[in-house]
Amino acid sequence: MSEKKLGVNTICTHVGEIKDKQFKGAVSPMYLSSSYEFLDVDVKRYPRYFNTPNQEYLSKKIAALEGTETAMIFGSGMAAISHMFLAFLSKGDHLVVQNTLYGGTVNFIKEEFPKYGIEYTFTNGYEVKDFEAAIQSNTKLIHIETPSNPLLTITNIKAIAELAKSKGILTSIDNTFASPINQNPASYGIDMVMHSATKYFGGHSDICAGAVASSKEHMDRIWNVSKNLGGSLSDMTVWMLERSMKTLGLRVKAQTKSALKLAKWLNKHPKVSKVYYPGLKSHPEYKLAKAQMKGFGAMLSFELDKSLDSETFQKALKLIKSSMSLAGIESTVISPHLTSHALLTQEERNAVGISDQLIRFSVGIENLKDLKKDIEQAMNA
Repeated sequence: MSEKKLGVNTICTHVGEIKDKQFKGAVSPMYLSSSYEFLDVDVKRYPRYFNTPNQEYLSKKIAALEGTETAMIFGSGMAAISHMFLAFLSKGDHLVVQNTLYGGTVNFIKEEFPKYGIEYTFTNGYEVKDFEAAIQSNTKLIHIETPSNPLLTITNIKAIAELAKSKGILTSIDNTFASPINQNPASYGIDMVMHSATKYFGGHSDICAGAVASSKEHMDRIWNVSKNLGGSLSDMTVWMLERSMKTLGLRVKAQTKSALKLAKWLNKHPKVSKVYYPGLKSHPEYKLAKAQMKGFGAMLSFELDKSLDSETFQKALKLIKSSMSLAGIESTVISPHLTSHALLTQEERNAVGISDQLIRFSVGIENLKDLKKDIEQAMNA
C-alpha cells in the first residue's frame, strides 16, 4: 500500500518498522552491532554512516511523515541543524536567518560561523520583506522557524520558499514546535526540514536526538559532511525513538487540543498580561497559521502580571514541572531568559521580546481541569 494513501497514525505505527522474520515479533528488532559484513553485501553498514538497520528504517518513518524522499537521524537537534548548515554553507557564503529563533541555533551561528568564514544576517522581523531585504549576492540558504521558540511567531512558509526559489537560494526550517502532525513545510516548497527529535518525536523526556528530512540529493550532501563529523545516534536510542513515534499522532493531537483551551483561558486571566499562541484570534498571524497548519500546536507562552515573580510562580507549581526541555507527555514550564535564551545578552533578549516575566508552557496530556487548578494555586501562592 502506498505511503501517501496512509493516515498519519498508520504511518506512525507501521512505516519504517523492521519485520522480525526470524521470530515474528510485533515490534522492530534492535540491532546493536557496531560492525557489519563488508564482502558481497549491497550496503556497507557502519553506525557513523547513519545506515545501521534501525537508523535506516526509522528514517523512512520520518520522511513519510514530512512527505520527503528521505531523512537522517542525529545525536541531537543541534547536531542535525549544524550538520545541515555546514553541508550547504562554506567560506564566503551567506545565510539569511530569522531573528525569532531558538537560542541554541543563534549561539551556534554567532560563535561558529566566523571560524568558517561564513557570513550571516538576522532579519529585522519575520515577514517576507524582512527576508528579501537581508538577501545578498552570496546568499546560499534561508533558515526559518515557525512557530518560533518561544514567542510563537508565524512565518509565511510558502512565500519564503517562493522568494528563495526565485533567486536560486535553498531553504530550511526548524519544524520542532509544530511537528509533522501539525505542519508539513516540504509541501509548501521548503527544501530541508529539521527537528529536535528530543521533543515531540521522543515525547517522553527520555531521548536526545535530531532529524533532517529532504530530497535524496540534499540528504546525500548532508550525509557526506555528517559521516566526517560523527553525530550519529546509538541504535538503542534509535529503537526507543521508533517506539515513541508510534504514538506521535495521538499525543500531539491531544496536546494541541488542550493547548488551545488553555491559551483561551489564560488570555482572560487577570494575572496574565499577554498570551502568545497562534490559535488565538488575537494573534497577529492567526489567519496565516490557520492556513498553513493542520493544528496550532501544543506550545504557548504567556507573560505574568508584574505583580507576580516568575520564579516564585514556577516553584509553587505542584503538578506542572519546571523543566529545561519540552514536548513530553507531562506539562512543563520554563523561563526562556534563564534557559533557551540564556546565552543571549539582556539587550539581545529585549530586542526579540524575551522578558523576564515570560513563561514558556509545553502542554502535556494531563486533564485540563487539573492543569488549570495547578496554575491557579501557584498564582495565588
